[in-house]
Amino acid sequence: MKIALGADHAGFADKDRIARALRADGHEILDYGTHDDTPVDYPQYGYAVGEAVASGQAERGIVVCGSSLGIAMAANKVPGVRCAPVAEPYSAELARRHNDANVLALSERLTGWEMVERLVRVFLETPFDGGRHAHRVEQLFEFGDAQRERTLRAIETKAVTGAQTPKELL
Repeated sequence: MKIALGADHAGFADKDRIARALRADGHEILDYGTHDDTPVDYPQYGYAVGEAVASGQAERGIVVCGSSLGIAMAANKVPGVRCAPVAEPYSAELARRHNDANVLALSERLTGWEMVERLVRVFLETPFDGGRHAHRVEQLFEFGDAQRERTLRAIETKAVTGAQTPKELL
């Protein structure tokens, strides 16, 4: 599998370890940096990995920063990216199985190396279930003017309508 990696200064050490481990497993790695602890801005690394995945240059992406949160927010700005910050295996599995996450965000400061290895493995090995989940994943990219108007009406009326899963997908 071709995997894009990126990290800021607070996540580069785990990113480099992930790259070595994935290469040893036969994966092709696109490493967008950074490669040392010189302070850098995490959004640029999240964007780079997101664009590599969204454009099809990589099948999946992994981003690492101190908390996993900021770099995940950056990656999710790229249309077509579904980046999930996770800290335990069940969330990593559900991110793939139900949400078809294509980028994994990890925290170097909050997650031990053994857990990082496990999260990466679960993320790469878990398939997307499709079915009723595919319909929901498609909706993640529908937030344009029409969806915004519908959402604002829901806020005004204090009621969300039309959110039922079609019966044929249940």
